[in-house]
Parts: sequence; C-alpha cells; structure tokens
Amino acid sequence: MTVSQAAEGDAERALVARMVALAEELIASFDPLLRRRVWLRPFASEDTEAERKRWFYTPTDHGGVELSAMTPRQQSLTMQLLAAGLTREAYVAVCVVLGLENVLDELEGWGVDWGRERGRDPGLYWLRIFGRPGDGFWGWRFGGHHVSVNLLLHDGRVVAATPSFIGADPASSPMLSGTLRPLGASEDLARELMHSLAPDQREQTLLHPRAVSDIVSGNRPRVADGDQMMHMQVLFRGSLSQPRLRRLVDRIDEVAETQSGYDATDHARVALDSGAGLRATDMTPDQRDLLVSLVDDYLGRAPAPIAERRRAEYRMAAGIDGLRLGWAGSAEAGEPLYYRVTGPRLLIEYDNTQRGANHAHSVVRDPANDFGADVLARHRARHHRDAAGPTF
Repeated sequence: MTVSQAAEGDAERALVARMVALAEELIASFDPLLRRRVWLRPFASEDTEAERKRWFYTPTDHGGVELSAMTPRQQSLTMQLLAAGLTREAYVAVCVVLGLENVLDELEGWGVDWGRERGRDPGLYWLRIFGRPGDGFWGWRFGGHHVSVNLLLHDGRVVAATPSFIGADPASSPMLSGTLRPLGASEDLARELMHSLAPDQREQTLLHPRAVSDIVSGNRPRVADGDQMMHMQVLFRGSLSQPRLRRLVDRIDEVAETQSGYDATDHARVALDSGAGLRATDMTPDQRDLLVSLVDDYLGRAPAPIAERRRAEYRMAAGIDGLRLGWAGSAEAGEPLYYRVTGPRLLIEYDNTQRGANHAHSVVRDPANDFGADVLARHRARHHRDAAGPTF
C-alpha cells in the first residue's frame, strides 16, 4: 500500500466515523414514533433489504422521515449527513434542486398538489437509516423529488454509493446575475463531445434520431441489457390514491410520449444495451479527454474519497477503454436530448426532454454493485464458506 492509498483509507474511515456519529445522534433525537419511521433494523431482515432497494425520483413518499417533520437540529444533522455523503459540488447541486421546488411551484401556478397540502415542497425530502450505524453493514438514503442518494457502509468503508440521481425542473432558470443550471456541465460537456465527433463516429453513437422522454433505467433496483423506459405510472410508491392524480400522471405520460413520438418499436431501439454506442477506443485523444471529464462529473456524486478513487480509474486507459457513448435526439442547444455512457461498472444516463427541453434527469449507477449487491453477495458467500469449513 502506498502512502497516498493509506492517506485515502484514513480519510475514508474518518468520513464514515462522522457518518456513524451523525446517524446515531439523529436516531437518538427522534421520539419513538418517528424513530420507527426513520430507522429500519435489523439490516439483514427481508423488510429492510426490500425497502433499501426501493428508491424514487418522482414527487412521492420516499420513505422515512421528511425534513418538514424534523426539528431544526434534526434538519441540520440530516444535511450534515448528506454533505458527508457527497462531494461539495454535488451537495451544492442537491441543495439547489431542493430550492427549485419553490421555483417549480411558481412556474406551475402554485396549483399542483399531488394529494397533499403543498405539492412542490422543499420540506418533502426524506431520510431513512438502515441497520445499526457502525455495526457491520449499514446504510442510509436521502431522497425526494429529483434527488436520491443511497449509501452502503461496512467496516469503515463506503462500499456502495449508487444509484445516485439528481434532476432539475426547471433545468434552466433566469437569475439576476445570469442563468441557474444545476446540471449544466452534465449537458454541455456531452454536447461538446457530440459536436466533436466525425460523421462516422456520430453514426455509431446515435441510438435514435429523437430523444426518449426519460432515463431508461428508471428506478429499478437492478439494471440489465434489454431494460426499456419505465412509464411514469409505475414510478410512485404504490398506486396513486385519487382518480384525479391517476389522470394527471396519465396525462403527463401521454404528453411526454406524444412529444417524443415514441412507440413500442422506438422504446425497444433505445433499450439498455452495453454493446451499443461509440467505443472510447474509437475516439481521438481530445474526445477521450472530454469523455473522462463527463465521467468525472458523475463520479463526483460519491463521497469525496470514493469519488477520487473512481475518477482515477477512468483517467487510465484501462478504465476509459471499456466505455461507450450513446445518444438520442439532437445535439443542438435547446433541443431535446438523451445520452448514456455504459461500461462494465458504470451506467450514466441523462435526459432533458420534457417541458420544452427544460426538465432534466441524470443518474449514475454501478450495474454490478448498485446498493452493494456485489459486495454483499461476496460477503455472504465467504461467510457461508467459512461456516461450512475449508473447501479444497
């Protein structure tokens, strides 16, 4: 182990120790009723495991205790935990997305309620803790409309930090000093890369001439080749209770599908396919540099020590060579677009199609280890092997 690796390990252990302390203080601060909502244990129970893999990015109940039900001290502790689970840049982006609920409320004429007193509400972001902090495997989730942060921790390490979702509606908003675009770099870097491609490269990259209306992976707990876009009706916790809300979601989905012009054949064409798109090995050095910068932008959503470790992997040829870029829609500014970057341990998706290409979704996933699936499987296999005695 190098000095640099030892220092990174120390930083990660210190970060996880801080998360443990924050989570413990939070759990202790809640009254019994809210404690039962925020804290699911034991970690290994079927109920806890099922809920841990249930995540959303729509304006639905994300599970746990919402910010608006917390005391100011509890809110502060929750935001401290969130900040520890992201790089500074990602934390700022998430805070902006929370604030955009107020902008979206105004944009929609203050009239969308989603069956609750206020439909667009920066207080409706939920925290949930899984397992006993610091005791074996444990984790936490922070989520609400257009945000889902999911971490799994074990033995002083962050062993999974995906899925990680950030969206923005509106994606672009006027400000006194310019324009607010929380995901601007995620879009601009991709457009710059697309514009740099030669005609034959563009042909390999293009999945479809029109953009699909949402990320294709949706909120599945696991992703695989062949997965197609999930329609909005299934992206909520349970069925919507009121007929008018079901009609609203049906209408939103209908408008999105009409604007995209997609039918079943189109959705099959843009289904997840790790073998589709332009290979990084077929890019020029400058194009590969742009791809690395784009990947850096997404990997920066993990806690800082993990983000730097993953970024280092993709700054080496062995990491970048396994990636492919796929694109659907126009490459011109202001037009609907969808893109994805795929690799053995990476799925990045971005769309900006709805509301006249002013409503963006973005996600980074590890298809092999979302929610720590790979780490947990290896741990359980080792535990079973050790319990059974040595094998030869």
